[in-house]
Amino acid sequence: MTEERSPLSDTPVPGAYGQIHPLRPDWLAKAEPETILDPDLPIIDTHQHFWDRPGRHYLLPDFLADTATGHNVIGSVFVECGSMYRAKGPDALRAVGEVEFAAGIAAMCESGQYGRTMAASGIVGFADLTRGEAAREPLEAMIRAGSGRFRGVRHAANWHADPRVGNSHHADTGAGLYARDDFREGFRVLTSLGLSLDAWVYFTQLDELTDLARAHPDANIIVNHTGGPLGYGPYTGKTADVFPVWKAGMAELAKCRNVTMKLGGMLMRLAAFDYHTAAKPISSQGLADLWGPWIAPTIEMFGADRCTFESNYPVEKMGVTYAALWNAFKRTASGCSADEKTALFSGTAKKAYRLA
Repeated sequence: MTEERSPLSDTPVPGAYGQIHPLRPDWLAKAEPETILDPDLPIIDTHQHFWDRPGRHYLLPDFLADTATGHNVIGSVFVECGSMYRAKGPDALRAVGEVEFAAGIAAMCESGQYGRTMAASGIVGFADLTRGEAAREPLEAMIRAGSGRFRGVRHAANWHADPRVGNSHHADTGAGLYARDDFREGFRVLTSLGLSLDAWVYFTQLDELTDLARAHPDANIIVNHTGGPLGYGPYTGKTADVFPVWKAGMAELAKCRNVTMKLGGMLMRLAAFDYHTAAKPISSQGLADLWGPWIAPTIEMFGADRCTFESNYPVEKMGVTYAALWNAFKRTASGCSADEKTALFSGTAKKAYRLA
């Protein structure tokens, strides 16, 4: 790629939702204080980003300040977001710079000078799998750059015909990315190297993802953001229509034992909480009420051993504090057994991302 991509987990689109805004510290400070629930429960945050751009600054001190609010966050997985690509060199290798960047942050944490949270203990980068066999070179370069931390790539396929929804910065070619022959050739290379795919689709594309998982039962696929339910643009006010379609797609996907689901990441796309106009950030109970109807059935369908919670920070920081977000997850999982909670908050993460 010759042009540096947006440092976002989702491409901004016009309108109130689906658009990432600069963080608002004064507004975030209005959040009601919360008692941390189950503060000793170990957490591995399986989806967070680092970037340094005008108006969007989120680096290790920022993340550590958020994790220091009371939850026992022992580690995290850094997921690609277009940060720190190399300015020079072959296009296919420029994204290696992001893995080098994340590995440097991980090394800082491993020095022991920054507390107990081992940020970026697993690293998910980006390589264009439509390069087929040629994807091997950047993937092997990322393995070296990660110094034992590189776990796979996110090659997102989220695409929608309605421009109000917005498409992935990886899916500019349109619909059907995961069905393309060139992508699947690169996917086979990824799998042969023992690496995982972080998959990102909208709920309307779950069948595409299910077909990919069935065609490659040896692959390790980790799905982002609760399967991509939508609640803005053409889906505004249509939750009753979206939910059964989403649930049916998730039920089929759950039959694929090589698929793990990340729970969270719905603040922008589900658009159930209007963080643009709200007087203050949402509380953990409020968020659990909005997200619970999506998360609870997902745990039932996939099982706790194939579900893991994600913060999607700092994207979700537009509307909820880190303390309230993890309290919301704990409220949602309150009916789970102790073993299930261990799996949801750290055990599944260790398995899916091969973390020590």
